[in-house]
Amino acid sequence: MQRVIVLNVVGLSSQLLKHAPHLSALAKRGAMRPLITVTPALTCPVQATLLTGRLPQHHGCVANGWYSRELAEPLFWKQNNGLIEGDKVWHEAKARNPDFSCAQLFWWFNMYADVDWSVTPRPIYKADGCKVPDFYTQPDTLHSELLWQLGEFPLFQFWGPAAGLASSRWITDCALHLCDTRQPTLTLVYLPHLDYCLQKLGPSHPAIAREVAAVDALCGELIEYADNHGMHVIALSEYGITPVSGDIPINRALRQAGWLAVRDEQGEEKLDCGASAAFALADHQVAHVYIRHNALIDEVKALLQRLDGVDTVLDRAGQHSIGLDHPRAGELVAISQADRWFSYYYWLDDARAPDFARTVDIHRKPGYDPLELFIDPERVLPRLQIGWKLFKRQLGMRSLLDVIPLDPLLVKGSHGRPTDDIEQGPVLISSHADKLPAAPVKAESVRGIILNHIFDK
Repeated sequence: MQRVIVLNVVGLSSQLLKHAPHLSALAKRGAMRPLITVTPALTCPVQATLLTGRLPQHHGCVANGWYSRELAEPLFWKQNNGLIEGDKVWHEAKARNPDFSCAQLFWWFNMYADVDWSVTPRPIYKADGCKVPDFYTQPDTLHSELLWQLGEFPLFQFWGPAAGLASSRWITDCALHLCDTRQPTLTLVYLPHLDYCLQKLGPSHPAIAREVAAVDALCGELIEYADNHGMHVIALSEYGITPVSGDIPINRALRQAGWLAVRDEQGEEKLDCGASAAFALADHQVAHVYIRHNALIDEVKALLQRLDGVDTVLDRAGQHSIGLDHPRAGELVAISQADRWFSYYYWLDDARAPDFARTVDIHRKPGYDPLELFIDPERVLPRLQIGWKLFKRQLGMRSLLDVIPLDPLLVKGSHGRPTDDIEQGPVLISSHADKLPAAPVKAESVRGIILNHIFDK
C-alpha cells in the first residue's frame, strides 16, 4: 500500500491557482484536471460523493441540510457519518488490505465514522446559552493529546465574522501531528480558508491573491512532509465560487402567495414548517422546496419559475436527470442564476425577524446564512460591543450576540450550481500524473482515483 494525503482546499479553481505556488508546482510535476462537481455543489453533497463514488440520489446528502418530515423540523449541519448512505472509500480500502488505516480531519459528517482517527469541530453548548469552542475526536483519548499539542481549536475562526486562516492553521498542524505519530495510509484534510473570503469579497477582489497564497503556504507544509515521507498527494476542491449581485428571498415569495406559515412568538416570527403548505430550505444557490400536498406542486413550480433570479426549477423527473432524486429532497429544487443566491428570510419586516437571525446560529436557521461571516456595518464600535457581551457571559449573565447584519447585498460570492466557466470551477491535482485520466474528472470518480493512489494500480 501507498500512503496518500488528500487536501480539500475549498473554493480553489483553475483561475486562482496562479496565486498558489506550492499547488502549482505540485500540478506541474504531476497533473491537474478540472473536476466536474455534482449538483448541488455544496460541502456535504460533494464530500459524500467524493467518498462514496455515488450521486446524492444514492448517498442521500441532498444539501447541507434537509427537512425531516417525521419531525417537521429542518436539520442543518448534522454530524453523524451514518447520514451518508453507502460504503465510503475506507471500506473498500480496508476490504482490499486489513492493514489499511484512515484519518479523517474536519471533513463533514465525521462523527462516529468507522475510520481509525477522526477530528471534527464540536462546540459545547452550555445551559446558560454560552457556546464554548471544542472539538470531537475518535478515539476520545486523542482529544487531550491534541489539546496539549495544539491548544484549543479556534472555533470562532472556523465560522462566523472572525473566520480566517487560524482554523486552517490548526487543522494543518493536526494533520502533520497525526501523519507523524499515527502514519495513516489515507489522511483526509479539510482546509476551509478560501471559502470565507471568496464569499465575503468575491473571487475578483484584489485581496483574494493574498488569501490564496496564505492557504497555499499551509498546503506547502503538508506537501513537503508528504514528499519527505514518500507519500502521494492529491489536492482538490469541492466547487468554484462565482461573483453574485444579490439574493432571491424565496420564502418571502411563498409567504406572499399564502403558502408559508409563521408563528408569532413574543413579537418575533418563526417559520412553522409543519403548518406550511410550501416553504424552502435555502442553501447558497440551491433551494429545496417542500410541499405538503402534491396537488400544489405545479402551482408552486409556476410561481418559482417567475421569480427574478431563478434559473431552473426541478421536479422529481428533473432531479432524477442530475442524480438528486432522494426522499430527503424537496418536492421541487430551485437553482439560481449564476450571479444570484437564495436567502432563507421569510419575514416581511426586519423588526419581526427572530432573535437568531442576527446571531451566528447554524442549526436554528431554516437555511444557510452567509451573512454570518459579517459584522453589521451599521453598528457603532462593534468590536467593543462584542467584547462587552462576551464579558457579561463570562460573569454568568445572558447576553445575545446579535451583531450579524440582514443586508444580502454584502455577500459577494456564492456556489451551489456548477460554474458556467470551467476555469471558475473546482480542480483535482495529483503528484502522480499516471494516476489521473486524460479528461476532466467527475466527482463520482474521485473515490476510485484515491484507491488507485493507495494500491498503486
